[in-house]
Amino acid sequence: MIEKILIANRGEIALRILRACRELGIKTVAVHSEADRTLKHVRLADESVCIGPARSTESYLNIPAVISAAEVTDAQAIHPGYGFLSENADFAERVMESGFIFIGPRPETIRMMGDKISAIEAMKKAGVPTVPGSDGPVGEDDAETLRVASKIGYPIIIKAAGGGGGRGMRVVHTEAALLNSISLTRTEAGTAFGNSTVYMEKYLENPRHIEIQVLSDEHGNAIYLGERDCSMQRRHQKVIEEAPGPGITQEMRDRIGSRCAQACVDIGYRGAGTFEFLYQDGEFYFIEMNTRVQVEHPVTELITGMDIVREQIMIASGEPLSVKQSDIVLRGHAIECRINAEDPATFMPCPGTITAYHTPGGPGIRVDSHIYTGYTVPPYYDSMIGKLIAWGSDRPTALARMRNALAELVIDGIKTNTPLHMELLQDAAFIAGGTNIHYLEKKLAAKKELDKK
Repeated sequence: MIEKILIANRGEIALRILRACRELGIKTVAVHSEADRTLKHVRLADESVCIGPARSTESYLNIPAVISAAEVTDAQAIHPGYGFLSENADFAERVMESGFIFIGPRPETIRMMGDKISAIEAMKKAGVPTVPGSDGPVGEDDAETLRVASKIGYPIIIKAAGGGGGRGMRVVHTEAALLNSISLTRTEAGTAFGNSTVYMEKYLENPRHIEIQVLSDEHGNAIYLGERDCSMQRRHQKVIEEAPGPGITQEMRDRIGSRCAQACVDIGYRGAGTFEFLYQDGEFYFIEMNTRVQVEHPVTELITGMDIVREQIMIASGEPLSVKQSDIVLRGHAIECRINAEDPATFMPCPGTITAYHTPGGPGIRVDSHIYTGYTVPPYYDSMIGKLIAWGSDRPTALARMRNALAELVIDGIKTNTPLHMELLQDAAFIAGGTNIHYLEKKLAAKKELDKK
C-alpha cells in the first residue's frame, strides 16, 4: 500500500482526495500556490509545500516544482485530481521516470485518448459506437474534403484533434462555408493546443450528453458504474449532472457499459475513466474519454455505494478491483449542482471574501466544498467553489431534496450561481427529464431577449 501521496491540485477535489487518503491511513502532502495558503486541505494535510506564485503556470502547472515537492517530502505517489496536469501525458511520464507512482493511466494511454482522432480509432477497434465522420484528420486535398463532408451530411462539426473543454470546435451548415471554417479551426487549434490537426463529424442537432464511468485495474479487470446525464450545459461546460440518466434502460446501460469496460481491457487502461457520448434517437456516439476522475463523480458514488477516489488509489497500489460487475447495483437517483462564484445573470467571476457560510443538511444531502466563513475566493482559478449533491430513492425525491438544499445554502459576501440552479430545479422541461445539450443555452438566450423588451 502507498504510504504517502502528494496531492497535485487545489480546492474541493484536493480535499476529496485528502479525505480518501485519511480513510486509508495514507499520509498526505499538499502543494499550493502563494494565493492558496489558507485552503482547507493545506491546513489538514500532514505536510504542505508552496510551489510558486498565484499564476497556475508558475505553480500548479509547473511540473518541475510539483515533482521537486514530492522528492523533498519523500512522497511515493502523486494524485493529479482533475484539471491542471491530470491529463498531461508528459507529466505522468516525468512522474514515473522520477520514481513515483502516478495515480492515473499510463502516459501512452493518456496520449492516445487525449488525441481525439486516435481515441476514435481505438474505440472503433473495440466496438464502441462513434459519430459518423472523416475517420481521420482532414487533409490538404479540398476536393476530397468536400466529398467526405458530402458523404457525412450537413451540418458538420469541425473539431481540433487536441481540443477539449468545448474549445476548438466549429459547426458548418453549408458546403460553401466548409473550407474556410476548416482553415480557421486549424489556426485556432494550433494556437490553443499546439496541434493544428482537425477532423470532421456529423453534427447531431438534439443530442444529450451521456457518460459512462469505468474502473479498470492492472489485472485485466474492468467494470462500469452506470451512466451520468450531463446535458445541462452552458458553453460546453456542465452545470447540473445526474445519475442515472432519465430514460436510459438497464438493457441500454448494459449494452454500452459492457463495450466501454471491454475497451478498457483492450487498450490496457488503468484507473478511473469516463467515456463521453452524445445520445440521440436511442443511439450512443462516442466523442471522447476523460482519463481522470470527473467533477461529477459524486452522483455515481451515491447510486452505487462505490468510493471512486479510493479505488483509484488502490488500483495505483497494484490491487485488483474490490468488486465485480455483478456486484454493481444502482440504487435511487442523485443530482449535482456545481456552485460557482459568479454572477448568476452575467456569469462573470465574483472572487472575494465569504462573510457567512452555511451548508444544507437532511437525508441524502452531500456537500463537497473547500470554502468556509472568512475564506477569500481568489481570482486566479476556476470559479467553482463547491458541489451540492442530493440523493433520493427516485428522481422526484432527489429533485425535492435538491430544492430544499439550495434554499438552505448560505454563501454571503460574494455572488454565486445558486439562483440559476433554483430556477432550473423549477423548470418544467428539466423536471420532466431528458433535455438536450442545447436546452440551457436556448433558455438563457430567450430570457435575455425578453429582458431587452
